[in-house]
Amino acid sequence: MKAETVAGATAINRYRLAERRLWQIHGLDPAEHSLEIDQPRTSLRLLELGSGPPVLFLPGSGGTGPYWAPLVRELSAGFRCMMLDRPGWGLSEPIEYGDGDYWSLVTSVLGGTLDQLGLQRLDVVGASLGGAWGLRLAQAEPNRVRRVVLLGGSPTQQIQVPTFIRLLRSPIGTLLVRLPMRRGMLKKQLIGLGHGPGVEAGRFDAFFDWRMAFQRETSSMRHERDMVRAIVDGNGFRPGVTFTEGELAGIAQPVLMLFGTADPTGSVETWRRLTDVLPGGRLQLVNGAGHLLWWDEPAVVSRHLAAFLDEGT
Repeated sequence: MKAETVAGATAINRYRLAERRLWQIHGLDPAEHSLEIDQPRTSLRLLELGSGPPVLFLPGSGGTGPYWAPLVRELSAGFRCMMLDRPGWGLSEPIEYGDGDYWSLVTSVLGGTLDQLGLQRLDVVGASLGGAWGLRLAQAEPNRVRRVVLLGGSPTQQIQVPTFIRLLRSPIGTLLVRLPMRRGMLKKQLIGLGHGPGVEAGRFDAFFDWRMAFQRETSSMRHERDMVRAIVDGNGFRPGVTFTEGELAGIAQPVLMLFGTADPTGSVETWRRLTDVLPGGRLQLVNGAGHLLWWDEPAVVSRHLAAFLDEGT
């Protein structure tokens, strides 16, 4: 075995160990699946917990399975929680976003995921960029998506591209993806995302080691930069990446947005306007929570989410 192959395998093993520790802290032991997608051809990792109605979880930046741990611990007693590593994230293989229309690639990846799982219809929960992925799937495959939950702010025409994402796209991004994550850097990021009180209260203690291993031991940030370069141009999103009001008005499924009032991504007014345009949209605020609001208030978020998904069943 070549030296670089051995080094890569060792790094993945270190990452898996960090994941396992975080799951164990939450008393969880998910099953792991490898899904072979034909178009675009790639292999995706999916983690699964619980039983009941199927729910697909789509993460934002920095998210793989354990990112959802506080939330799925609350939900897995009543739902089949399936947590997808987006292409290039965690232990999923990357795809070439420059090979075609961004949203066509996204819907192909997600449609292929449902095909591999043998699911004709399910609910979708998306955080940050994952929320936009969920809405696009609902738009492209309306018969396969029953309900959508959006957690935290996500790309829209009404908000600026976050500073970190702009830097990631810029030439500085080549350095950012190589920097080893340090605890102080991660703490600063979390505080910037509205989690200052949660960090000080210790709610993110278990998060730190896993998130630092994620950046140090996987190629996720390099792959994310490739994706960001496909969807961001300067200070804004490229045409066609965000939703027009007409597109939002055409999404008929019920959509619940849960937004933490300390989340700096947009504002309450921004997301109230968005959910007002969605025919089945509604907005639920979670007081004091930041961008990863289920880490601040897992019981509150899970209660609202479960009640919404239970409607009509």
